[in-house]
Amino acid sequence: MARSKSSAAWLKRHVSDPYVHKAGGLGYRARSAFKLLELLERERLGLRGQTVVDLGAAPGSWSQVLAERVGRSGRVIAVDLLEVAAIPGVTVIRGDFGENAVLARVEEVLQGRKVDLVVSDMAPNMSGVRSADQARSIHLCELALEFTVMHLNSGGAFLVKAFQGSGYPGFLAAMRRVFASVASRKPGASRDESKEMYLVGKQPRAGAGT
Repeated sequence: MARSKSSAAWLKRHVSDPYVHKAGGLGYRARSAFKLLELLERERLGLRGQTVVDLGAAPGSWSQVLAERVGRSGRVIAVDLLEVAAIPGVTVIRGDFGENAVLARVEEVLQGRKVDLVVSDMAPNMSGVRSADQARSIHLCELALEFTVMHLNSGGAFLVKAFQGSGYPGFLAAMRRVFASVASRKPGASRDESKEMYLVGKQPRAGAGT
């Protein structure tokens, strides 16, 4: 079967992408590692000794970055429905984060400890129906924020990928109700045509649940 024009264009862009080559050279599993690296450096997040929860972790590039930054004295808990191959210093929990049983497993690993940073790169399985896919994406953001409100410590932070579109303004407003400081970032490794935006919440408000 002949390759479609769109898939051929994607392949051409992929093989010529400098971030793809750089990721391979440094041993990162995906180019998205450089998005996180830029964001962590800019926002001074993911420090040595911290406890971090990585939601939507597959294939594991974000967890690789986080494990390097928090070091042996820190802890990274990675959660995804898809398989994440073992990473030194990372506890991997496989399952649907929207299910109570998976949330319970995360809480069991935490053993009552609060979290310093929650990051979420979660994205739904795309159906091709734009409105439905956007709604599912925002729902995952809301789940991540709900978890953060329950488990973040008073000086912690939240970093989440959200797609601009229907539901985005409402989610941004929800972020601002939880955090005194909310910034919108688009790292250099994000492709120009992508509608993804990374929201960074800091300074949890008193009474927001943290």
